[in-house]
Amino acid sequence: MKDGSTYSSKVFHVTFMTLAVSLIIPLLREIVLLDCPIDPQPISFKEPPVLADALEPNFKLWQAERLLENELVGPESIANIGDVLFTGTADRKILKTEDGEVQILAKLGNGPCRTREDKPTCGRPLVWSELRTSKPRSPIPNAYYGLFEINPISGQVKRLVSTEIPIEGQKMSLVNDLTLTRDGRKISFTDSSSKRQRRDYSFLIMEGTDDGRLLEYDTVTKEVKVLMVGLRFPNGVQLSPAEDFVLVAETTLARIRMYYVSGLMKGGADMFVENMPGFPDNIRLSSSGGYWVAMSAIRPNPGFSMMDFLSERPWIEIIICKLLSQETVIG
Repeated sequence: MKDGSTYSSKVFHVTFMTLAVSLIIPLLREIVLLDCPIDPQPISFKEPPVLADALEPNFKLWQAERLLENELVGPESIANIGDVLFTGTADRKILKTEDGEVQILAKLGNGPCRTREDKPTCGRPLVWSELRTSKPRSPIPNAYYGLFEINPISGQVKRLVSTEIPIEGQKMSLVNDLTLTRDGRKISFTDSSSKRQRRDYSFLIMEGTDDGRLLEYDTVTKEVKVLMVGLRFPNGVQLSPAEDFVLVAETTLARIRMYYVSGLMKGGADMFVENMPGFPDNIRLSSSGGYWVAMSAIRPNPGFSMMDFLSERPWIEIIICKLLSQETVIG
């Protein structure tokens, strides 16, 4: 009985291994032959800061009042004039809300806006700069169409910079955030990539390519110049209170850079903060003299950061993008 049992066990193991190999080898062959939509660059991170003391997680945002819940489609950022709020949404609308009532102020793009394929023509108004009652117009970026200005009262819209026109030899593919000087003349804004559009932002993050730029538009001369190049997913941007430098969030690298726009350091760049506890998105001034920074994802420590792990292993990112749709990756 013992010999028979041993023989059966060997037969089972051989059969199992044969089946496993017969399945794995074709699967590996298919993975190798599949096209990969990205060419990720390896990025090494330092160990994230420990989430303790000032960085200790809390639940304060759970106590926030929810406004117009389930009534807006993907609001990006907000600005206000008193109690009147303004925002741009994923269905190309610029909305004005007052006393709980929502009004369509303008539409930036062309419908329909239902599918991923619709997005480049639909358009995507992103973030508002600070609104000023002394200025009749406010600039607003559209990820696919370029830089616009809008009258927050009448809703009249005018395009300032088009993504169809190359800036110093490169077209803009993902116009993102902006900030402007107090007199409204200079607008600093980010183009997150010259290669990928907003609908492919997950691939852009996974690739880690340095094709993003910081640009400046002069509303008087109508000229655009490039301030910084070689940025990895430049995202939020904010002018300092003294207007001597501009902060730029490099989302992919979990850091914030600074570019000097005036003073002795004009034209130079420096590091503002690096190895952040998360991946920075928008930046805004706080009333205390500092800055609010929204995080698109956290780098838990203690814990496991999937983004840190994948960034150092581009071969895994390639397999993921070969086997999974972008919608699944985002989800």
